[in-house]
Amino acid sequence: MASVTFDGATRQYPGALVPSVDAFDLDIKDGEFLVLVGPSGCGKSTTLRMLAGLEPVDGGTIRIGDQDVTDVAPKDRDIAMVFQNYALYPHMTVADNMGFALKIAGVSKEEREKRVLEAAKLLDLEKFLKRKPKALSGGQRQRVAMGRAIVRSPKVFLMDEPLSNLDAKLRVQTRTQIASLTRRLGVTTVYVTHDQVEAMTMGDRVAVLSEGKLQQVDTPRALYDTPQNVFVAGFMGSPAMNLVELPVEGGSVTFGATSVALSAEQTAAVTGGKVTFGIRPEDLDIVDGPGLALSVDVVEELGADAYVYGRATVGGEERQLVVRAGGRAAISPGSTIQVAPRVARVHLFDSASGLRLPDTHRA
Repeated sequence: MASVTFDGATRQYPGALVPSVDAFDLDIKDGEFLVLVGPSGCGKSTTLRMLAGLEPVDGGTIRIGDQDVTDVAPKDRDIAMVFQNYALYPHMTVADNMGFALKIAGVSKEEREKRVLEAAKLLDLEKFLKRKPKALSGGQRQRVAMGRAIVRSPKVFLMDEPLSNLDAKLRVQTRTQIASLTRRLGVTTVYVTHDQVEAMTMGDRVAVLSEGKLQQVDTPRALYDTPQNVFVAGFMGSPAMNLVELPVEGGSVTFGATSVALSAEQTAAVTGGKVTFGIRPEDLDIVDGPGLALSVDVVEELGADAYVYGRATVGGEERQLVVRAGGRAAISPGSTIQVAPRVARVHLFDSASGLRLPDTHRA
């Protein structure tokens, strides 16, 4: 087991105008499950490959425990990687696939069989040990790939979108298995995904990347409740936070019939006379009295909940907004409803910099 440290780690591909990973700083604790999340092309997989030794580091350093591994060969880093495409040998049995790395390392047959059986028990794969990959489902193959990593007893697990090839139901089931298993093993795990729901449900902490830069790293709850910039606010959460640019007038901003006063500290932090007003769908209430008129376009029925998508005029412009309603709310497309934000749950960001204003109204 070991901690992982990125200290100004940078990777710029030949011919690229900007780095794919730019001066990346991050400390991952021993035994922590850390998720790297962001949109396609943000640099998360490159960051993981740098840690694995599969990509060179053009600047800065990477450490595993006390060892500087920046220029160490992948085989000498004591890491195990799980890929999205399983990368199993089709001509080998499950047992042989799981024990292959140990065989190459010269581990005795008895020890290999012991470790493979222990991992198979953990992953509920005992009855499949004599089968070949083609006789397994996608979820079973992914568990075999996990088993192959587990038997090596590495210092760090690296997982690059390992659930991408699974169907929706199996993804939910497998992600809980992976999170539970890695915590039981106590192995430091770095997990890459583009799915922010996956990130929120699996990680002890989540690091959000955009265009090669680390935007924020914190617990899933802290990222959701106190995003530090507009990008994180819009990326974390499904459906996304409603974000609307509004002018600051008389020390406050107006959203429909609701006025939100800025503190003196917030007002001083606004650099261009405008703020980005953020409110999550569950913090927009449907009201009987005066509010903001929302023309309903689509209602997504999800059983216990419904998400209402519509248009409203805010700050002099028509905006798309999302509201979470009760699953039995009688709302239909084409109707107009009144909504009002819970002031204690409003997020305010400086529109010019995109940064969260200090002392935002919170409950």
